[in-house]
Amino acid sequence: MPTNTFAKTTASIGAWNLATFEPLSPKRIKLQAKGLRLLDAELVTLVEIKNEAHIRDIANHLSKGEVKFNYSLIEQNPVGGSTNHGSMHIGVLYKEGIEVGNAELMEGSDLNKHKHRKAFLCDVEIGKFSFKLIGVHLKSGRDFNNQKIRDRQCKVIGDYIKNLRGTDDRNPDVLLMGDFNMIPGQDISNFHFLGGDDIMNFVSSWDLQERFSHILPSGRENLLDGFAISKNFSTEYIKGSLRLFPMHWTMGMGQAKYRKDVSDHLPFVANFDITRSRD
Repeated sequence: MPTNTFAKTTASIGAWNLATFEPLSPKRIKLQAKGLRLLDAELVTLVEIKNEAHIRDIANHLSKGEVKFNYSLIEQNPVGGSTNHGSMHIGVLYKEGIEVGNAELMEGSDLNKHKHRKAFLCDVEIGKFSFKLIGVHLKSGRDFNNQKIRDRQCKVIGDYIKNLRGTDDRNPDVLLMGDFNMIPGQDISNFHFLGGDDIMNFVSSWDLQERFSHILPSGRENLLDGFAISKNFSTEYIKGSLRLFPMHWTMGMGQAKYRKDVSDHLPFVANFDITRSRD
């Protein structure tokens, strides 16, 4: 279906970690699809996809109604070992009528170690809004060594964005989202290397202050997931629209049940004006 048939003036774009370290069952996949139907975003970056069958099953569940869904996924390098999560994948799920192409993994963003994840890249066009999407799942952990690994990953990704934007820091628009495993106000060096305030506008750090996206077993929460937009000349983002979607509450679940049966992360979703060509 051609992109120009996408009959809306705004589009919602989301990001969600599916928590695939938990056992993946048909029931869990069906609940994840139910949550995504309630989210009703035009495109969602998904983190911790188990394999292609996982995202395909979600897309099939969502496509049983009038709206059809497609997906784009490039699997990370396979890694053995029950405690090694390097093989968990990143991809995008999107409604028919949206164009997604040139999908690839960013070389070097895993620091050339299979136990880390490479950033997922693709070109997206929704209506007249076109952009480069970068989906990430950075190194987890709160200790100093984990932060330094993220520094190195963030520098690779940040340098890629600078080169992509060029000397005038203009085109293309860049949307960066996923599981940053970074906490605003704590992982300052990570944010600096990922684009700081000069290249990227970390709207999740500003629009979602004192909110959370990651639910811990103890019930405590952190804002580990992130959403950023290239700062200069990127005017399609509708300011103040980024929000955490309370999927557990929307599905009629408490936090503990939601964490057990669906995911330990809540999704982000933001709105964009899709009526204008790229600036």
